[in-house]
Amino acid sequence: MALSSPGTGTAAATTEAPANRRGLLPLLLVGNGAMYALYIGVAGVLLALQVEDIDAANKVANFGLIAGVSAIFATVFNPVAGALSDRSGRRNPWILGGGLAAIPAMFLLGAADTILLITIAWCLGQAVMNIYQAAITSVVPDRVPMSARGKASAAVGLGLPLGSTVGALIGAAFSDDYRTGYLVFGAIVAAAAVLFTTCTREERRPAKPSMPVKAQLAAFASALADHDFRWAFIGRALLVLGYFAVSGYQLYILQDHTVLPEGMKPEAAVAIMMPLTSVAMVVSTVLGGWLSDKYDRRKLFVGASALLSAVALVIPALSTSWTAMLAFAVINGLAFGCYMAVDTALVTMVLPKAEDAARDMGVLNIANAGPQIIAPFIASVIVSVSGGYTALFIAAAALAVAGALAVKPIRSVR
Repeated sequence: MALSSPGTGTAAATTEAPANRRGLLPLLLVGNGAMYALYIGVAGVLLALQVEDIDAANKVANFGLIAGVSAIFATVFNPVAGALSDRSGRRNPWILGGGLAAIPAMFLLGAADTILLITIAWCLGQAVMNIYQAAITSVVPDRVPMSARGKASAAVGLGLPLGSTVGALIGAAFSDDYRTGYLVFGAIVAAAAVLFTTCTREERRPAKPSMPVKAQLAAFASALADHDFRWAFIGRALLVLGYFAVSGYQLYILQDHTVLPEGMKPEAAVAIMMPLTSVAMVVSTVLGGWLSDKYDRRKLFVGASALLSAVALVIPALSTSWTAMLAFAVINGLAFGCYMAVDTALVTMVLPKAEDAARDMGVLNIANAGPQIIAPFIASVIVSVSGGYTALFIAAAALAVAGALAVKPIRSVR
C-alpha cells in the first residue's frame, strides 16, 4: 500500500489544495475498487471454477500451484514497477498502461484450456495488474498531506469492500461463461484507469537517474533495515498470509466444508457473503480511518483489528454451518476493513524516504504479494494432511494473532 514517513511528504502532497484532494479521493476509490473487483472476481470465483472444470479431482493442488506461481510475478513486478515510476517522475502513465493491458491479459486467460495455459495467462494478468497497483497506491504519499492520510487511506480501503462485492456478483453472473466474464473485468480496470488519469492532474517530479541492478537491489534491502518499516512489513505479511490462506479457497470451502441451505450453489453463497463482508468493511474502514486520525492511535486500531480477525477465523473452525460462515463474513469484514484502512495510514508514516515512495511501497507490498506465494501451498498441504479446512482456519487465526503482536515494537507511531 501507499507509504510515507512523518514530515517527509512530497511537495505535491503538502501543497495540493483541499478542493483538489476532495476530487482525488473518489477517484482513488474508483481506481482501487476496479482493481479489487478483478482480483476477487477472477481469483476468487472464475479462476477457481475454471480450474475445477479442467481437473476436479486435483482442484486444490492445481489452484494452489497457479496462485503461488502467479503471485511470484506480483511480487517481482510490484516493486520494479514502483521504482520505474519513481524514476520517470510520473504515476499516471503507468496507471493507464497497466489498466489498458488488463484487457488482452484477461482475453488470454479466458482462452486458456489447460492448467499450464491458465498459469501462464494469470501470471501475465498479475504482472500488468501490479504495474497498475504500484502506481495508483503511490498517489497517497505523493499528493496527500499527513493530516489527511487517514481519510485518503479510508478512500483506498473502501475500494476493497466495494470492489469485492462487484467482483463477486460479476463472477457469479458469468460463472458459466468465463471468457465474457474475464473481458468484463478487464474492461472495468481499463475504464477506471482512463477515468483516473483523465481527471487527475499530476505535477511531473524530477526524473531519477538510472541505477545499476546491484545498487537497486541494495536500495530495496535498505528499506527493511529501518526498524519501524521492518516491523510494519512483518505485521502485514503475517496477517495477509493468514487471510489469503483462507480467502483463496473460499469457493472450495463453501463446496466442501460448509453445510449450505438446500438448493444453494457455492457461487450463490459467495454472492451473498461478499455484500455482507463489504458492508461491514465499509463501516469499519470509515470509522477506523476517522478515529485513527482523531485520536492519533494507529497501532491500537491495527492490533485490535488483527485480533478480531483471529476471532472471526475461529468461528468456521468450530462450526460448519451456513450461519457460522455468515458470522465469519461479517466479523472478518469488520476486522479486515479497519485493519487495511488504519495499517495503510500507519505504513505511510514509517516509509524511510518519501522520494523513494513507490519503490519502498513496492518493497512493503511484497508483504502483500509474497505471502500469496506461500499461502496456496501451505493451505493445500494443511487441507490435504488434515483432510479438511478446520485446521486451516486455526492456523490462519494464529497468524492473525502474530500479526497483531508485530505492531507493538514500532516506535515512531502511536
